[in-house]
Amino acid sequence: MEYDSSTALIVVDVQNDFADPDGSLYVAGGEESVDFVNMQIASAREAGALLAYTQDWHPASTPHFVTDGGIWPVHCVADTWGAAFHPRLTVVDDSITIHKGVGGEDGYSGFTVRDPQTGRQASTGLADELRHHDVGKVVIVGLALDYCVKETALDAAGLGLATTVLADGTRPVNLSPGDGARAAAAITRAGANII
Repeated sequence: MEYDSSTALIVVDVQNDFADPDGSLYVAGGEESVDFVNMQIASAREAGALLAYTQDWHPASTPHFVTDGGIWPVHCVADTWGAAFHPRLTVVDDSITIHKGVGGEDGYSGFTVRDPQTGRQASTGLADELRHHDVGKVVIVGLALDYCVKETALDAAGLGLATTVLADGTRPVNLSPGDGARAAAAITRAGANII
């Protein structure tokens, strides 16, 4: 992948609860993507691209969790081991970090959060950051392909950004067989590339 100063690399949710086999919502093979993601971070940084990381950052109780009526096990509770970045992930000091789901919202996309009861959406501030840095292209890696990576890619494409998802840097949850393939097809239909 070629990077330049008009590109942002968005690293989605490479957190212990998703990328570590002991995580509460482990994505099979998630830890295998970390080295590839780190190579992309190094290339992006060398080329002067913007680096943005997202983290699920939930309260202990939220309608997002099965314990409060949602569909997901408790995961990525703010300031816990599960919410921390995977220890092998390269995190660059002068990068942007976006916390998602802070107020109990569904935080699938790096760009928007949604109230699970009303459906009301709100911005995470990532789009403003990209505009501020004159970003026109985004490259997306991270976890998981069929949820947060897909939603981030769909929002990026909807904002008119040239959007590429790097398949080697992501893995699907596959709650239902084929979810990963369906996510890849949705990304392509939205006008983004997946390579």
